[in-house]
Amino acid sequence: MQRINIYLEALKHRMDWDNFEKLRAIPNPKVHQFVAEAAELCNPKDIFICSDTPDEIAHIKHMAIASGEECAALATPGHTYHFDGYYDQGRDREITKFLVPKGNSLSPALKQIDRDEGLNEILNLLRGSMAGRTMIVRFLILGPANSIFTIPCMECTDSWYVAHSVSLLYRSGYETFLNVSVDTDFFKTLHSAGRMNERMISIDHDKKRIYIDYLTNTVYSVNTQYAGNSVGFKKLALRLAICKAYREGWLAEHFMIMGVHGPGCRKTYIGGAFPSACGKTSTAMLPGETILADDIAYVRNIDGVCRAVNAEAGIFGILQNINPTDDPLIYNLLNSPNEIIFSNALIKDAKPWWLGMGCNLPDEGVNFSGRWFKGKVGLNGKEIPPASENARYTISLKALPNCDPELDNPLGVELGAIIYGGRDYRAYVPIQQAFSWEHGIIAYGASLETETTFAITEEKGKYEINVMSIQDFVSIPLGRYVKHYLEFGKRLKKPPLIFGANYFLRDLKTGEFLNDRRDKHVWAKWIELRVHNDVGAIETPTGLIPKYEDLADLFMRVLNRKYTKEDYMRQFTIRVPENLRKIERVKEFWTTQVSDTPEELFQILDEQAKRLIKARELFGNYIPPDRFKEELLVEVKL
Repeated sequence: MQRINIYLEALKHRMDWDNFEKLRAIPNPKVHQFVAEAAELCNPKDIFICSDTPDEIAHIKHMAIASGEECAALATPGHTYHFDGYYDQGRDREITKFLVPKGNSLSPALKQIDRDEGLNEILNLLRGSMAGRTMIVRFLILGPANSIFTIPCMECTDSWYVAHSVSLLYRSGYETFLNVSVDTDFFKTLHSAGRMNERMISIDHDKKRIYIDYLTNTVYSVNTQYAGNSVGFKKLALRLAICKAYREGWLAEHFMIMGVHGPGCRKTYIGGAFPSACGKTSTAMLPGETILADDIAYVRNIDGVCRAVNAEAGIFGILQNINPTDDPLIYNLLNSPNEIIFSNALIKDAKPWWLGMGCNLPDEGVNFSGRWFKGKVGLNGKEIPPASENARYTISLKALPNCDPELDNPLGVELGAIIYGGRDYRAYVPIQQAFSWEHGIIAYGASLETETTFAITEEKGKYEINVMSIQDFVSIPLGRYVKHYLEFGKRLKKPPLIFGANYFLRDLKTGEFLNDRRDKHVWAKWIELRVHNDVGAIETPTGLIPKYEDLADLFMRVLNRKYTKEDYMRQFTIRVPENLRKIERVKEFWTTQVSDTPEELFQILDEQAKRLIKARELFGNYIPPDRFKEELLVEVKL
């Protein structure tokens, strides 16, 4: 009790009595300690403790606008907009690092820094960073309330925009913190936007740092406002959750979760892991289906059943190529009265404009670079687009008409299938089913190869392995992570079926995409049918693929479109040379970048290579799907 009094006594002069009482009501001394040490370090003029009352939530939104971090000068009620800095348009891999104590080690594929060195650096950058500003303290929970999935978390920030964003993205947690024991673990984030200019944009981009201390479950973030860097409970806390999940025997994943309707009023829940800007949110938002999660899921074995929840309660979605043809549900939502924060879009005529919205964009307006006009050149000598390629919208999931009713179910939902997909222009077919949990985890998840996109601040178009679409966030050695995944599935009575998706396959000669953006709905419907064994499949060296007649039926029923045999042949031809090269690249990664790779990974990849070589001997380098006849399966099967 004496230690509690010490921290609270230190805070008395920094906040008024009402805020002091709200903090004192929380019985966990570690909460008081974190707030007191953050205040001592960052030196705010005052502290606002948010207890999640409607008045306080409304006050935060008002202050986001009054401070200039957001602007409400948009024609549609509830819409506001925000700009991040010119050099702050996405997750920054180079300066996002794990704090690793001496004697510990992570995969060399992960960015890291000595813990003592990193703490010294970032604490010095945070020192005095909130002078003259208010420190806002938000209490939130990851996962549904009163659940085995629940993780309490708190963020201290001087950004009203960040404090407003978490109102839309997460479940309120003050009531949870009122009932936590002194032994309860929770995640903590300390964030400061740092020095800001007259547009209320962080200006010291060269001193931007995001460091994750997995020993104390703390995220530090400074000189940045981009929500992926500053909202501590997005991918930053995912890193902490992965470590916690490993210790406790569950999974924290970069998943969307959707409810896909099947025959007879059936609904099947499907999880999916895709790197940012590779189709994850648009898959979760397929018209006629329901969305339970678009980004982060926690997955547990509950009585032998694989059950999952959305760690979040809102969407921080990419605002590009959303148009009335390809994504009618999201497009209509973004043009309707709702509480939505648009970030880094073009603002003109009291409207947000974004790339690929299906109409001509204005030739001038205001964007992240300031006053913008067509042909404006940036500091890097390149022409500035009307809107950022990584423009975003922030909205509560419950604002969506297709929000799944099980969103807050404390037990989560049963997963029938898991999809792994990326931008693979060359090798994998658009959709295929793994032979087993182990085959899928290795051949589709641990082998996920993709092209880097605008969602991260580095050169686009670079191919890389992105393990399970979660590689940037894994806070334990990668080999240990994959082994944990394999063992998790073995403990399930009925593991979800595993599928590999590739929405970006190109014709090898012309370079044209072989998938339409809307085809993913057919793949999802086929997956749903496979979960219940309602349709058959053809066995190929890399997995089980759909039969033509089943896809033809689905294309007509789902998209009212004729699906030709020619389309099928082009999409589902097995490309042996490209697949063999892919296996070599994957093996090289797991040999050179990971020191603790489980032997089972190489065994499964070698078996796939042998099947491909055997198929090539039988059918040649490029094998149309109709060559895999029933009587020949013995030649290429596992």
